Amino acid sequence: MTKEASSEKRINPFFLPYNTPHETVPFGDIRLEDYEQAFMEGIRRDDEEIEKNINNPEEPTFENTLLRTDYSKGDHYYDLLDRVSTVFSNMLSAETNDDLDALAQKMSPILTKHANDVALNSKLFARVKYVYEHHGELTPEENMLLQKSYDGFVRSGALLDDAGKERLRMLTEEASLLSLQFSQNLLKENKAFELHITDEQDLDGLPETAREAAALAARERQKEGWVFTLDHPSMSPFMTYSTRRELRKQMYMAKNTECIHDNSENNLEICKRLINLRRELAQLLGYETFADYVMVHRMAGSAANVYKLLHELIDAYKPTAVEEVKEVEALFAKDFGDEEKMQPWDFAFYSHKLQMERYNLDSEMLRPYFQLDKVIGGVFGLANRLYGITFKENKDIPVYHPDVKAYEVFDRDGAYLAVFYADFHPRKGKQGGAWMTEFQGQWIEREHKNAQGEICPEENVRPHVSVVMNLTKPTDENPALLTLGEVETFLHEFGHSLHGMFANTRFESLSGTSVWWDFVELPSQFMENYAIERDFLRTFAFHYKTGEPLPDELIERIVRSRNFMAAYGCLRQVAFGLLDMAYYTKSEEFNDDIIRFEKEAWKDAIIFPQLPDTCMTVQFSHIMAGGYAAGYYSYKWAEVLDADAFSVFKREGIFNQQTAQRFRDCILSRGGTEHPMKLYKRFRGGEPTIDALLERNGIKKAEK
Repeated sequence: MTKEASSEKRINPFFLPYNTPHETVPFGDIRLEDYEQAFMEGIRRDDEEIEKNINNPEEPTFENTLLRTDYSKGDHYYDLLDRVSTVFSNMLSAETNDDLDALAQKMSPILTKHANDVALNSKLFARVKYVYEHHGELTPEENMLLQKSYDGFVRSGALLDDAGKERLRMLTEEASLLSLQFSQNLLKENKAFELHITDEQDLDGLPETAREAAALAARERQKEGWVFTLDHPSMSPFMTYSTRRELRKQMYMAKNTECIHDNSENNLEICKRLINLRRELAQLLGYETFADYVMVHRMAGSAANVYKLLHELIDAYKPTAVEEVKEVEALFAKDFGDEEKMQPWDFAFYSHKLQMERYNLDSEMLRPYFQLDKVIGGVFGLANRLYGITFKENKDIPVYHPDVKAYEVFDRDGAYLAVFYADFHPRKGKQGGAWMTEFQGQWIEREHKNAQGEICPEENVRPHVSVVMNLTKPTDENPALLTLGEVETFLHEFGHSLHGMFANTRFESLSGTSVWWDFVELPSQFMENYAIERDFLRTFAFHYKTGEPLPDELIERIVRSRNFMAAYGCLRQVAFGLLDMAYYTKSEEFNDDIIRFEKEAWKDAIIFPQLPDTCMTVQFSHIMAGGYAAGYYSYKWAEVLDADAFSVFKREGIFNQQTAQRFRDCILSRGGTEHPMKLYKRFRGGEPTIDALLERNGIKKAEK
């Protein structure tokens, strides 16, 4: 058989049942050309199904209209677009290349146009509107789906006139393309920089783990010496330990001037345009600002409430933060006197020195006890202790990169619960940061007939969730050894994954993490609380060479140092929230200089002078390309919730299974089926207050 004849018989894997464990994505079978073919066929099938819906002669009902609009998966024929979009978007973030990037640029306007075609289909909206106004008795979850569907059409322009709809199409298509370009520019700038060191003396102060990782990075690039990059596991130790101040400055400036250089990766004008596109879209839909548009579906409710929280935090934390910075500056002055001022590239180095003086503790002292394989066991063990679930690696489940591990997850009763992917380490085609995503959501498939007319029983379709991180890599000499901060990152993303894995709702669009943005961080930030709990650390923190447990005395130092620079860290997050809100509460066209505007926007939360030639906005993926526009405050909002929620566990027992089951039943399994405050109050018995957060951070003394 010729190669040409063989290729003619090949069928696009997106068009077939996957025939893998739990119908997981067959990554190794997918070719570049499969994506575009599946996208176009998926759009065609989507359009065909919508035509069936709008031409249905029967009176619109929840069953014959909304379930189609929600794309019930009863017929695996027309969910093709969702199937390919999910894989493609995840690969763009975790394992991209030039060909995928080029295809993304090509497909972005096509996919955005299709999304607009659906949202602006007047006949489809008319059927949804009829159901909205004439429906009979519905369950609470059905009511929520109906409300979400109706609001989705309205917020996507269904009530606009023809000219308005056409303008909305232009705005959304341009914004989609620019968001993609923003991300691609940032990834290219980040991966283009390297600090190549050939003189071993320039490694002074760096711990052995950082040297080994840099040597490995150099060998991977076929270079002599050591290479440091802007990936967090490489940059963070360098900024913390290197005694070479000029090299710290070089690293800092490289990171903080990304995407403002005079080259094709400059994001300044892209950011301006995105801000204005979102403002105009909001105003087209009847809102004064984009923040007003966003806040309709947020717990905060209004920009005023967001600012209220941010300024409450400034008032509570700034006095302590000022004193924290003064202490670091005093240590700097011992080395440089009064003639030299501390600069941003000095802060990590001297705050670390202060931490050593005060607590005799740093991340390198803890690394030997945080071997990644043991941390994985500890995190899984915590989930088992709280919820009774277990994890079993299954190497028959395909993965998209050798770094990725795939697990089957089983519930307390042994029933299959989910597939869990974990992608741990930085690499060339991977965005920075950490995130949780899904390759398949959860939903309950009602009894239905298949294409052959056979009756298929009800099925709870279980999710395939993934956490993607950039943790310290193993070297030729040592396994992957994490910092305590990286353990917290793992716990954070694992908390998101539990939200996905425990999903138990009828509709996929309401399941798992499909909740309001300022609620979605509660499960993740809640899990971070365990990072310094002695009884949790005792389960996995053993020295990777000797097997000795993490000493009690070190654990005590961890606990005592938990609030080291807490106020400064809080204000840093508040500053990002202020910047975000400043852009998206603009009611007039934004024409300001981005760099100058940024300095002014967050000045109330900034402690020491800013450098005029650095910029955060152009690399602030959360608010430019990551869905957090007018929503970055969510981290602090959810921190109030997570501190309040964990206070319940502290009172009732941090491993109390009854409390954990209540948390699972009231919050983790319910997704977006009810208003988030209703879900939270059902768990907590009342609304949260800021008190638990202030007490946890040492700003306020706990009441006895």
